[in-house]
Amino acid sequence: MRQAEVSRNTLETRISVRIDLDGSGRAELATGVPFFDHMLEQIARHGLIDLSIKAQGDLHIDAHHTVEDVGITLGQAFAQAVGDKKGLRRYGHAYVPLDEALSRVVVDLSGRPGLEYHVTYTRARIGEFDVDLAREFFQGFVNHAGVTLHIDNLRGINAHHQCETVFKAFGRALRAAAEVDERAAGAMPSTKGTL
Repeated sequence: MRQAEVSRNTLETRISVRIDLDGSGRAELATGVPFFDHMLEQIARHGLIDLSIKAQGDLHIDAHHTVEDVGITLGQAFAQAVGDKKGLRRYGHAYVPLDEALSRVVVDLSGRPGLEYHVTYTRARIGEFDVDLAREFFQGFVNHAGVTLHIDNLRGINAHHQCETVFKAFGRALRAAAEVDERAAGAMPSTKGTL
């Protein structure tokens, strides 16, 4: 079973994440940041990943530490759940529209953290959510999952739509990359023999 459970406790946050890569898209989310929970639900639903994420953070300051530390902890859990990557597709990509917005996400389970994030939001906040925090989430994820991630919002007017297409596409790209490739017969998807 490709599952993992990881906790991260600091002076700023207490995070617990459970992940099942072969789930059905169920999500139990309680980060204290409602819009962020909505985005995490997109990852679960569109990635067919079961996610349980509970976070307590210093929200009296702002949501930065909570959002970043969820990204870190989810990245650690993903790395554990995906295992040695033998027989996986390794690469995944998705284009997702939502009305006028369109985003593309491409992921490589490379073992090397790298983020290219190209999203110019049309406003700085979505409700109470600071859009800069979306990048912090993805940076935390890639650093600890060991993946290369390219995120491009190709168009959009509504910032909510822009952000939602990014998270939906991320879920779908992860799902594709972590999929077992029956033709690979358990081989490592790299000429190096390791990832």
